[in-house]
Amino acid sequence: MSAHSSVPPVVKIGDVARTAGVSVGTVSKALNGTGSLRAETRRHVQEVADRLGFVADSRGRGLSSGRTFTVGFLTTDTFGRFTLPILMGAEDALAVGRMAVILADTRDDPAREEHLLRSLRGRRVDGLVVTGRTTDERPPVDIDIPVVHAFAPSSDRDRPAVLSDESAGARVVAEHLLAIGRTRVLHVTGPRRHHSATARAEVVAGVLGEALVGQAMFGEWSEDWGRRAVDLALASGLSFDAVCCGSDQVARGVLDRLRDHGTSVPGEVAVTGFDNWDVMALAARPPLTTIDLCLWDVGRSAGRMLLDLIEGREVAERRVVVPPRLEVRGSTV
Repeated sequence: MSAHSSVPPVVKIGDVARTAGVSVGTVSKALNGTGSLRAETRRHVQEVADRLGFVADSRGRGLSSGRTFTVGFLTTDTFGRFTLPILMGAEDALAVGRMAVILADTRDDPAREEHLLRSLRGRRVDGLVVTGRTTDERPPVDIDIPVVHAFAPSSDRDRPAVLSDESAGARVVAEHLLAIGRTRVLHVTGPRRHHSATARAEVVAGVLGEALVGQAMFGEWSEDWGRRAVDLALASGLSFDAVCCGSDQVARGVLDRLRDHGTSVPGEVAVTGFDNWDVMALAARPPLTTIDLCLWDVGRSAGRMLLDLIEGREVAERRVVVPPRLEVRGSTV
C-alpha cells in the first residue's frame, strides 16, 4: 500500500439516519424489514444506505432477531455446470434480504452430505437451497430449517421446489425441427437411467410422430457418444435430415462426425442440442441451436421462495416450474 493510499471511513447507522433525515430506530427497522413503516420510507432509507455504502452488522442483527442472515447452498454438481447459474440467481434474490450464502458440495457422497448438513446446522444457517446436476428425484433433506429444492426435485412432492420445464423444452425443440421442414429426425440422448434422457425422449417422440427415425438412441452425456451415434445410425442404413440431441455435449459430437463425413449442417442435416451451455453451444461449428433451461431464473425464484419461508411470509406456490427458451443458431437455420 502506498503512503498516499487511505482506507475509506466506515459508514455508521447514524450517518445513514442523518442523511435520510430519520431516526436511528427508523433506519434499523427499514433495513431489517421490521416495524410498521411506510413503503416509501423503507425505500428512501435503503437508497441512502446504498448510496453511502453502509453495511449492516450481521452480528447485531442476529442477536436481535435470532437469525444469522446466512443460508446454505447444498449441491452434488462438482463441475458447477448447473450449480453456478442457479447460485448466481439465488444470490441476487437473497441479497434483497441481505443474506450471505455458504456453498457446500457433497460430491455425491451421502456421508459427506450428512457431515455438511451438520456443519451448516452448527453455523445456524437460516435456510437451505438444495440442487444438483441432474433432474432425478433425490431423498428429502432432514433438517429443521426452511428448505427449497432447485432444479433437482425432492422425492417428497410436498417439499418447496423450483424446477425447469424439461418437457416443454423437448417439445419446443422438436416443434422447431418440424417447422423448418425436417421430416426424418434422429434422437440421440443420454443414459436411459436418467430422468432427463427418458422424459425428453418421450416428449420428442410424441411431437415428431412418424418424423422420428427409429427409436431414441440412449448412450452417455458426451461428445464421444454423439460421434459414435452418427456412425451407428449410418451403419444401420438410417436416413435422416435432422438430429435432435439430448444435450449440447452430445450435439457437439454429432456435429464433429457429420463434418468428418462431409455432411453439411444445416444444409443436409439440422442439429439441435439441449442446455445452452455456452462453452459447447457457442463454440460449436456452426453455433448450436439449443434449449436454455433458464437456470438463473430457477435460482432467483428459489432464493425468493426461501426468503419468504425464512421471514414467515405466505408462499402462494410451493412448486414452481420455470419455462425454457429456444436459442436458434446456425445449426438449424
